[in-house]
Amino acid sequence: MGSIERVKRSINLDLFIEGIVLTMFDARNTLARQVSEQVRNHFGNKVYQAVIPRNVTLAEAPSYGRPGILYNMASSGSQAYLSLAKEFLDNGEKSTR
Repeated sequence: MGSIERVKRSINLDLFIEGIVLTMFDARNTLARQVSEQVRNHFGNKVYQAVIPRNVTLAEAPSYGRPGILYNMASSGSQAYLSLAKEFLDNGEKSTR
């Protein structure tokens, strides 16, 4: 947050946080669950509901020169990014109404 505030003060007065995405999330990891809870408590509705899991497909995709969603659209990581995109677009439609 400090970096964002410095950039806002010195370079871009209009800079703001559109939303926060939780990535590389592993629900089996207690620390990941705790961090997720703290981020949601602190930032509230700025945190997207879609969570991007730690996923082998997403990690492999760059090695094959492809984005994860094209490398394997059925993977949980790809599906999570599709959910995020839908949520992002839905939020944009709500804010322009």
